[in-house]
Amino acid sequence: MEIGLIITSLLLIVFALLAVIDGFYLHIFKYRLHNYPESKFEHLTHTIRAVLFPAIVYFLFLKQNCNISFYIGLILVIIDLIVLAIDAYSEKDSRAFMGGLPRWEYILHLFVNGLHFSSIAVFLAIKLDLTNNGVEIISDLSGFKNFEIFRLVIINLIPGAILLALIHILVAIKRIAKYWDLWRVKINCC
Repeated sequence: MEIGLIITSLLLIVFALLAVIDGFYLHIFKYRLHNYPESKFEHLTHTIRAVLFPAIVYFLFLKQNCNISFYIGLILVIIDLIVLAIDAYSEKDSRAFMGGLPRWEYILHLFVNGLHFSSIAVFLAIKLDLTNNGVEIISDLSGFKNFEIFRLVIINLIPGAILLALIHILVAIKRIAKYWDLWRVKINCC
């Protein structure tokens, strides 16, 4: 189980790095999906997922000794899966203004979502214990070796995830998006 905490931590770190590239750099900074009528729905699904992620991290991964939080986290994961399916279905039409989704970005999406859900799957393998009586939830993982490393990763993910969610929300507001775009055009690096 201890190695599972390290694996989950590594998966979450790589996910977070790739999610910033995809969710912030590509979607908001480079392509400015929030500005195109055909991609507004895609931006909405990304915003919902961006809001769900810190909540999933908090309720599923961080909150210990509370089975209700664990169940809330699972419900949020299911909602996230549903929103992901809707996002993937609508993405082809959403990117018509740029000739469709670039193949390399499609591959990036596969990695980002694969890492995200792999981290959840590995964590569930740690958190759930099959017994003769059925499935039991291990309420407290703090006694496991490497828990403090895992906890440190989780605690440090939350502020960045909240910031990314807030940016998604703010650029969806026309008045704020206009200021963002004015500021954005002053940067010529990327």
